[in-house]
Amino acid sequence: MTHAFILRDETVLCRQTPNGWLPIQVQLPDSVNDTALNTHDIHDTQPAYQVGRVTLLESLAPTHWLPNDDVKSSTRSIDSTDTDSLADFETETTYTFTSQAAIAITYDYAIAHHIDLPRIFESHDIESNALKNNDLTSNSDEKISPDTDTCAFIAYRLLITQLPFALSDQLSQAIQLLRWQADTQFCSRCAAPVVHATGGERAMLCQVCRLRQYPRVQPCIITAITRPNPQTGEMQILLAHHHRYGQQKTPQQALQYGLIAGFVEVGESLEHAVVREVAEEVNISLKDIRYVSSQPWPFPSNLMLGFRASHAGGDIVIQEDELSHADFFDLSDLPKIPSKGSIAYALIAQIAHEQGISL
Repeated sequence: MTHAFILRDETVLCRQTPNGWLPIQVQLPDSVNDTALNTHDIHDTQPAYQVGRVTLLESLAPTHWLPNDDVKSSTRSIDSTDTDSLADFETETTYTFTSQAAIAITYDYAIAHHIDLPRIFESHDIESNALKNNDLTSNSDEKISPDTDTCAFIAYRLLITQLPFALSDQLSQAIQLLRWQADTQFCSRCAAPVVHATGGERAMLCQVCRLRQYPRVQPCIITAITRPNPQTGEMQILLAHHHRYGQQKTPQQALQYGLIAGFVEVGESLEHAVVREVAEEVNISLKDIRYVSSQPWPFPSNLMLGFRASHAGGDIVIQEDELSHADFFDLSDLPKIPSKGSIAYALIAQIAHEQGISL
């Protein structure tokens, strides 16, 4: 019996539960599974996927299946070298979520293959405070009875605030693979149509020049930069308001601030990318640069590599075409920051936790 997540662009089909919106897993009929496989020689010719259908890999870290609120550390993982604390953590905690779906399909694929789907409400039909306020843990609904089996496509950006990291990463993987699949229909070398590689390989194969095209991952660095407050000694963190976050429309609307981030260029190390991006965007120098953790981010197909560093010198001068403001903020008095579930939040929360501050 095969189950699949259903996706539409960057949204996931979810069901409203007492604990909030959670991804649903739809059973695929045997006829669809038979079509997906070449039964002549399954080991040699089974495609890794069809257009609109992908096989997902599971996270290898068991602690990543914990709900976000149950993770002992504020970061996305526990230090594997700390075997005592890791053993205690895994022994004392009850896992409340497991992976069941190994397949992700698009809504169009489901319709084309006559897969039974629940009744789906569009977001404009669900006028609940939960969606208006991006609070997916609320079960209030003004139009639909709580007894109704309510399903809707929910944006991935909203889901990551409440899902276990492994499930969030699986959905990120699905979004990236389905988008790559749709965008890779022709050979980038000779422009001939491509077909799916066989033998379970995730690749598009050109039958003319034999070029294989694999899903691409774009490495990006994101850096939490700290210093003591020059007047009080309280630990501060550098935060910036990026133009993409939007502008303040009303006095009551808080501007969102985030960490300095950017793409890794060809020919440079990750540490070089950290130094370069920080110098370009805020004109300061760093010391004590160290890697912390990573996160797949499907906008469009990034791997976010999280770093921490200390301010070594220089005054902030912002890159005006990227940022509208940047400054060091006391950890006890932060502006609006990225939501829980993002690596930016995890890095900020880790530093705050070290200072005895809970976000």
